[in-house]
Amino acid sequence: MLFSVSCFSQTSGFYDFKVKTLEGKEFDFASLKGKKVMVVNTASKCGNTPQYKDLEEVYEKYQPNLVIIGFPANNFGSQEPGTATEIRNFCTENYHVTFPMMEKISVKGKDMAPLYKWLTSKSKNGILDSEVKWNFQKYLIDETGKLVAVIDPKEKPTSDKVLSWISSK
Repeated sequence: MLFSVSCFSQTSGFYDFKVKTLEGKEFDFASLKGKKVMVVNTASKCGNTPQYKDLEEVYEKYQPNLVIIGFPANNFGSQEPGTATEIRNFCTENYHVTFPMMEKISVKGKDMAPLYKWLTSKSKNGILDSEVKWNFQKYLIDETGKLVAVIDPKEKPTSDKVLSWISSK
């Protein structure tokens, strides 16, 4: 008699996620292996919105070794009310954003997106629990798909802390 044993991990890894871009195309996180990744929840009508400029500047300087992924979210003060087309136009016209922007999601509450459940739960990411405090909170993922830090929404992506992480080997 043959027995088959299957083991299923309770947690999925960062590279297991697939999401949709603002244009509705699938974006597979497996394509990010070997790169540092900054995941940011964004909003067009927030006091932190000018960080789009800093994010784009960092992205242009450090790609292809760093990928920044923006996730528009309307969870805080309804500061991202736009449609996918409106968000894309806003980001392009005002900040010349070229880093990948994904479809609008929820980053907290009962309808929290699976990626953000992973990012905020130690039981899933194996590193730490966190809460998304506001728009433009940054999650730093290393080249192996491990969560390494959570950066406060008010801290700019051009801060010494962020830039030293990006530059570290």
